[in-house]
Amino acid sequence: MTTTLDFPLFAARAEGYRPSPVRDFWAVSMQPGVISLAGGNPDLSVLPLGELGDVAARLVATRGLDALQYGAGKGTDGARAAVVRVMDAEGIAVDPDSIQITAGSQMALELVVKLLCDPGDVVLAEGPSYVGAIGVFAGLEASVVHVPMDDGGLRPDALEATIAQVRSEGRRIKALYTIPNFHNPTGITLAADRRPEIVRICADAGIAIIEDNPYGLLAFDGVTLPSLHDLDPENVFYLGSFSKIVAPGLRVGWAAVPRSARRRLQLAAEATTICASVLSQMIIEEYVTRHDWLGVLDRARALYLARSQAVQDALVAHAPAGTQWSVPRGGFFTWLTLPEGASASHVLDAAIENRVVFVPGTAFFADGQGQGNLRVAFSLENEATLAEGVARLGAAIATA
Repeated sequence: MTTTLDFPLFAARAEGYRPSPVRDFWAVSMQPGVISLAGGNPDLSVLPLGELGDVAARLVATRGLDALQYGAGKGTDGARAAVVRVMDAEGIAVDPDSIQITAGSQMALELVVKLLCDPGDVVLAEGPSYVGAIGVFAGLEASVVHVPMDDGGLRPDALEATIAQVRSEGRRIKALYTIPNFHNPTGITLAADRRPEIVRICADAGIAIIEDNPYGLLAFDGVTLPSLHDLDPENVFYLGSFSKIVAPGLRVGWAAVPRSARRRLQLAAEATTICASVLSQMIIEEYVTRHDWLGVLDRARALYLARSQAVQDALVAHAPAGTQWSVPRGGFFTWLTLPEGASASHVLDAAIENRVVFVPGTAFFADGQGQGNLRVAFSLENEATLAEGVARLGAAIATA
C-alpha cells in the first residue's frame, strides 16, 4: 500500500489526520495590520480574571494534594454537578450519572465516534459542518455524508432522502452529527419544529445522534430551544464545553450519554487520558457554584450581539451585489455565499492583499463543496475592527 506520509510504518488511518484549515490562517492573522475574521475564539476580557486567579491559587494552596493528583476517570463529583447546573440553565434535564468529563468536547467527540464507528461506517453531518469534527471522522476512518441545510437548519426531508440513498448503496450509517444551536460555521439555528422530527427519523432508522452544543447558552436574546437530548436521552450523545462560556484554556468538556453507553465511554476516556485535569475541574466547580457566571455570560452575549450587528451592518454597506449571508441569533459566526461565479480561494488571495483573512467554505465540507462560501467569525475583534475587516473583505470579493 502506498502512502503520502513519510514514515513507513504509519497505519492507514494516519492519512486522515490533516492540518486544520483554521489553524493554517493563524500565522497570517498574527502579521501586523492583518484583521482576522477566521478564528472562533471567545473574548476572555469579560471574565473576572482576578477572581479566577484567586480561586486557582487557593485551590493549590488548600487542596493541592487532590487538585494536582490523578482523579476519577469519570470526572470529579463537583465538576459533574457544575455541568448539571449549566445544562439546567439551558433548560436541559440531565442525570449526573450520565456525564463523562473530558479534556474539552473535542475529546468527547472522538471518544463517541471511536465507540460507534468501524472503518468505513458513515456519519451524516450537516453540509457544511464543523472542521474539527470532519478531522475526527477522517482520523477514525469514518465516511462523512453531508445533509443539506436551509435557513431553518438541517432539513428533515433531506435527512430521510440521504439515509435512503446511503443505504441503497449498501453502506452502514452509525450516527448523525449535528450542531443545532448557532451552528459552526453557518450561525444558523435548527428550527424548533424540526427537532422532534429529526429525533424521530433517527430513532426509526436506528441511527444515533451526536448533539454538539458549545454555543447553546450564547443566544443574543437569552432564549433557548429544546435540546435533542431531552427529546430522546437514550439515543442522543450530548456534547458540551466550558470553552465558549468560560475559557478554552481550562480544557474541560463533557458528554451526557445513554445509560447503555456510560461504562464503555468511561473506559475509553480512561484509556485516552486517565482523567481530565483535576485542577481545571475544581476551578470550573468553584466558578459555577460560587461566582456570578450567569452575569458574566450576560455581558458576553451583549458583546457578541454588538459585534454580530457590526458585521451585518458592514456587509450591507460593503458586500458586492449578489452576496448573501446568514443572520445568526447567537454564537460566533456568519456564513457568506459569494456572487455566482466567485471562488473563495480567489477571494482569499485578494483578501490577504487587503490585510484581512477568513476561512474558505471548502474547509467545512468533507467532499470539496463550499467553493462559493466563506465563514466570518466575529467573536474576538471589536466592532470598529470588524467593520474595517468586512470593508476590506467586500473589496476583495469585488476584486475577485
